[in-house]
Order: sequence, then structure tokens, then C-alpha cells
Amino acid sequence: MTLTTIYSNILDDLLDKGYGLHGASAISLLAATNTCEKVVWQAFSPLTVDTGRAGPGVRGDRPRRHPPRRPPTGHVRRHLPNVMGLLATCVVLLAAVFLEGFRVMLPLRSRDARGRQLALPIKLLYTSTMPVVLHSAAVSSLYTVSQLLHYSRFAGSLLGTWKKTGYAAVPVPVGGVAYYVTPPAGLSHAAAYAASLLASCALFSGAWVEVSGSSARDVARQLSAQRLALHGASERDAALRSHLSRYISTAAALSGLCVGALTILADMTGAIGSGTGILLAATVVYNLRKQ
Repeated sequence: MTLTTIYSNILDDLLDKGYGLHGASAISLLAATNTCEKVVWQAFSPLTVDTGRAGPGVRGDRPRRHPPRRPPTGHVRRHLPNVMGLLATCVVLLAAVFLEGFRVMLPLRSRDARGRQLALPIKLLYTSTMPVVLHSAAVSSLYTVSQLLHYSRFAGSLLGTWKKTGYAAVPVPVGGVAYYVTPPAGLSHAAAYAASLLASCALFSGAWVEVSGSSARDVARQLSAQRLALHGASERDAALRSHLSRYISTAAALSGLCVGALTILADMTGAIGSGTGILLAATVVYNLRKQ
């Protein structure tokens, strides 16, 4: 067990016992902090890095002076953070916050106290960022297995072929399944990447609803235990489950598609940090604002 894991577990226990911010976990807070740190550091870092034939360059993409008649290359440079990536990050954050606040309120009534009016919120991002988190975990596992096969006697594995490239000689997938689930640098396999990510997030969203206790069956059971029913609907449990299923199943599918689309937007526009990290940071900060 690493020091980071011990630190995260201690913070998580403290938050569960009521110390600090309520309604948040240490793991999600650390992940959000890590994403915010990447954005700030890559935007304002004063360090210089070697960019090959172009010579040394400042890592941060903060505004700075340029020689006369020379375009501001920091805005569109390819191998270092640029202003376009920072703007893309802001767009994805604003879109995630907007979608996080979008919900449908289902009116409820009490079976015992007549006249008592309540509402059940069904969020558009019903499963939050969990679908893309599960997708990232699945892709990471695929990368590990495909690299093991590539550097063994199964070099021609369909899972992926790898090649070291860039200044740091980092291995990147150049073929196989691993290549098509990697964010594309161009439009060559953008359609395959987008289709696989959207389908994966939609499937993971539906599966997460079933295993996390937030399906229509589970919500109907909770409402029945609290002696609540949907306004204008039958009080029978079967009818309540059927009515809730129309909203929850749709919200779960749309949740996976929305977070998948935002991740594609972040990855293909060069947003600073991963699409998963940006969405997680936006969700955590939005939920803390409501505490």
C-alpha cells in the first residue's frame, strides 16, 4: 500500500465521520484537485522544455510578448499546452456544469399525510461521471494486456500494436483495438473512437444503475418504504416501478451519452487534462456548492 493510498483512506474516513466537507469523498476531492492543478500549472508554468528542432519553449501557455511580425505560436503549438486547449477546457467545464444542473422533478404525494407535496429529482447526468470512469478503467486494462502481448511472442495481437514515439519515447498504440479506443490526433479514426466511447459509456451507465442501487426497482422500493407515491399514478408497486423505469432508464442512457460526448469534445479539442478528469472536477465542485 502506497503513501498516497494511506493518505486517501485517512481523509476519506475523516470526511465520513463528519469532519470537513460533507457529501464528498477524499478520492473524488483529490482527483478534482489533481485536474485543477494540471490546468493551472500547464497554463502558467515558467519552466522550459526542449521541443526538438524548434528549440526550447516555455511550458505554460500564458499570454506573453512575441517578436514583431511573428505569429503567437503559443496559441496553436502542437507539442505543448496552448491557449486553444485552455479555452477548450473552459468550454467543457461550463458544459458539464450546465448538464449537471439539468433535471426533471417528479411530483410525489404521501400515502398517509394528505396534502403533503414532495418531488423526486431525476438528473440528466443520472450516473454522473461513473460511465466514463469505468470506460477509462477498461481501456487501461486493455492497454496493459495489449502491451504485454505486444512485447511477448504475440507481437501481432489484435488487441494492439505499439510504437515508441515523441521526445520521451513513450509507447503509443498504432494498430489493433487499442489504437481505435485512443483519442485521435486527427480525423483518421475519430468515428471509430467516438462510436466505441459512446457505446461503452451508455452500456456502463445502464450497468451501474443496476449495481449501485439506483434502478427503478430500488427507487420504487425506497418510495414504498417511505409511504410515498407518484402524483397521479397508481399506488401499486408494479405500476410505480413501470412509471419510474421510463424516466430512470432514459436518464441513465442519456447520462452515458452526454458524459461520453463531453469526453470526446475534451479529447479531440486538446483540453488540458483528460476528459474524465475535467468532468469529475466539475461534478465534485458543483455538488460541493450545493452543500
